Amino acid sequence: MTFITSRCALAAAIALCFAAAAQAQSNTVVVSGSRFASDPSLLPIGATSISAADIRRAGVTDVNQAIRKIGGVYGRQSLTGSPDFGLDLRGFGTNSDQNVVIVLDGVRLNENELSSATLSTIPIDMVERIDIMRGGASVLYGEGATGGVIQITTKRPQAGERSGNVFTELGQFDSGEVRASVVQGFDDVAFDASAGHQRSDNYRDNNEFKQSRFNGGVKFNTGVGRFSLRADIARQDQRFAGSLTEGEFNANPRQTLTPNDFGKLDSDRYTAAWEHKIGAFDLAAELSHRKKEAEASYFSQFGVFQSAYDTRQTQFSPRVRHLGQFGGLLNELVAGFDFGLWSRITHTAFSNDKASQRNKAVYLRDEVKFAGPQQFRLAAGVRRELFEKESVNPNPFIADAVLVKQANNAWEVQGSMLAAPGLTAWAKAGQSYRVANSDENGFTVQSKPLQTQASHDAEIGLGYAQGAAKIDARIFRHNLDNEIYFDPTAGTFGANTNLAPTQRKGFELDGSYRFAPEWQVQGHFQQVDAEFRSGPNAGRELALVPKNILTVRLAWLPSDGQSADIGVQRVGQQRYGSDFDNSCDARMPAYTVVDGRYARKFGPWELAVTALNLFDKEHFSQAFSCRGGIYPNSGRQLKVSARYDF
Repeated sequence: MTFITSRCALAAAIALCFAAAAQAQSNTVVVSGSRFASDPSLLPIGATSISAADIRRAGVTDVNQAIRKIGGVYGRQSLTGSPDFGLDLRGFGTNSDQNVVIVLDGVRLNENELSSATLSTIPIDMVERIDIMRGGASVLYGEGATGGVIQITTKRPQAGERSGNVFTELGQFDSGEVRASVVQGFDDVAFDASAGHQRSDNYRDNNEFKQSRFNGGVKFNTGVGRFSLRADIARQDQRFAGSLTEGEFNANPRQTLTPNDFGKLDSDRYTAAWEHKIGAFDLAAELSHRKKEAEASYFSQFGVFQSAYDTRQTQFSPRVRHLGQFGGLLNELVAGFDFGLWSRITHTAFSNDKASQRNKAVYLRDEVKFAGPQQFRLAAGVRRELFEKESVNPNPFIADAVLVKQANNAWEVQGSMLAAPGLTAWAKAGQSYRVANSDENGFTVQSKPLQTQASHDAEIGLGYAQGAAKIDARIFRHNLDNEIYFDPTAGTFGANTNLAPTQRKGFELDGSYRFAPEWQVQGHFQQVDAEFRSGPNAGRELALVPKNILTVRLAWLPSDGQSADIGVQRVGQQRYGSDFDNSCDARMPAYTVVDGRYARKFGPWELAVTALNLFDKEHFSQAFSCRGGIYPNSGRQLKVSARYDF
């Protein structure tokens, strides 16, 4: 805890500085904690919340963009041209997606493969809020939650509610989007439906992206609880621009060396959910089934390489909560099970793998809030999860069959107290874990399955919320053993391995301040050191981890129907993806991008103009080799939009 202790004074000074500038009024945001809607006095400690109003004001068009531009989460350029950037909490580099759990209305969206959650298929107009909880959270959310959890909550139609909207947008790079949504609520039944189509040539040659989607659901109340059924269906067509060397990027970042590569992705998700309250007990469960079919074709001088993947995943998550008062104490006890079944059939020239995974988990978490002026809270939880992974491949170049059984444990302890009016201090410690997915176990040294990644997590922080100001300052450390990572120096062509002991440690700052009735500023800063703790690379930095990231947004909100929002993000230097021994003579350059939006309402209409990368900064966030393997980010893009609410 030496590193954490050394920065306590800095966190305290910043929080107290904001406290002095604030007014005496509390700022309460209801977010989802304990996998149930939280009691206002048991909100998750240190969470960042993005509201529907924040999303509307910033003019973001998809959930991934909202998380990056408003929540301050670092994102890496998609390799397929889709808007689903790789999301990185706390500097996990190449495998950042595998160290963040994404949850939509209680359903885990992560896959057992090296792919990002397709957040672009979620209708942005139906999002009520997005909660970002940084740090280890495997007790409640299972494997892969070392970096944190991002929870997306959609709107619930109220009895008698009837609303909807139509949106259209046109922009540079031949981009366009049309979407519409409607909500209708009755006494005991409500439904919602949303449909949309978007397309863009994107910034680079041969990088066209198209998507059509439909999302719909029905909710109804009965004598035995609230039931809901939902369908989310999306179809994507993609063209792959491929990577560039540094020289090619400097000459023309928009060019492609793979003008014929393309692919498609079809995804269907069906969900049934139930919740019921019996006295002091809350019961809930979700049953979800996802089907995903992906195809890709890659052209080279040696011919055409084609691949196809057919993936199925079923999840069932029943749970119960007891919330009660005991002698002036408020106690929340949560227990539940998670069951999962995942399978994939692969068809390529080199693999006809049939892979599957079964997992089952039980968890228990208790939190108590003690009566008194200090509002002291103490929480503890444990989780036990069993995995069974199987892979059968008739291809002679790969092991015929692999069967892996793993048992994993997670725990957490955290406490907080009101140190002064509006000022909360907290500390957290725990253990989180991640298991290798099917893609990672399929490409290892000597085809040997990887061990479980374990992380010992610690955090201390100060939070202040009074009147117009809200700020959280956190100092964290993750000590990892057997971190699962692609090592370019392993084997002949590189391989997925368990690394020697590694570490992430750093400082985070989140804040917002309304300094005038019409003006509000909010921001996020992250400083992280990612390095090897021991082994042959001891003390060396891990690749693809920016040391500093700063995101700031300024909003102008007069009462005459106008609004303006401008955001700035500064990303510091980072090592190229292959630079394990820190021998590359260059680092990926730092960059600053600015985006903005101005909107004006005319009755039910809203007209807006949006600028992304306003100053046309040439930059890249994804590069897999020293001065190469570069996937450029987009240059300046201007868009105009119209929205009609009814």
